[in-house]
Amino acid sequence: MEELSVGTRVDHPRYGEGIISKNNLTAYEIFFERGGKIEITKRNTDLTVIEKNEDAPKTGLSLAEIEEVMSFVLDKYAGLTEVVPLGEKWVGGTMSLQPANTELKPKEIPIEAFFHKIVMLRDRLRVLEQNINSNQKLSDEDKVHIQQYITRSYGSLTTFNILFSEKEHYFVGAKTK
Repeated sequence: MEELSVGTRVDHPRYGEGIISKNNLTAYEIFFERGGKIEITKRNTDLTVIEKNEDAPKTGLSLAEIEEVMSFVLDKYAGLTEVVPLGEKWVGGTMSLQPANTELKPKEIPIEAFFHKIVMLRDRLRVLEQNINSNQKLSDEDKVHIQQYITRSYGSLTTFNILFSEKEHYFVGAKTK
């Protein structure tokens, strides 16, 4: 249902005709002929618009607009994890860890679980990188010094690039000239 403004006349099967008096983030406050003031969620499908109030000024952001802004912010600051595909040859596979001591049992781990941990590590390194770059208290020299350790960490993880299906998701260490 589209966002309705204050003053819009609506009809409800149980409460009859009413007028929207408040437009909250997730609900409308409506004064009904039968039932008085009632708050109804914006996702309620029982409301039928009788007459829109086209002249009402827009008040605040709609839920859809807030969701769009939140999505943008979370994506920008790595709050949303990226979907990274596992290489097809590994899907459904397991990783076996065999101890040197033959009296101990080997351990099998689903490759998807291991891959998920690797992707989480990569995402957290990226967030750490962003936090360092945006830190106001660190000097540029300090930032470069710390960044070198992160770059070396990426380099140490390049072994796991065989698990990724696309090169754009690879770990990349320091480039050699």
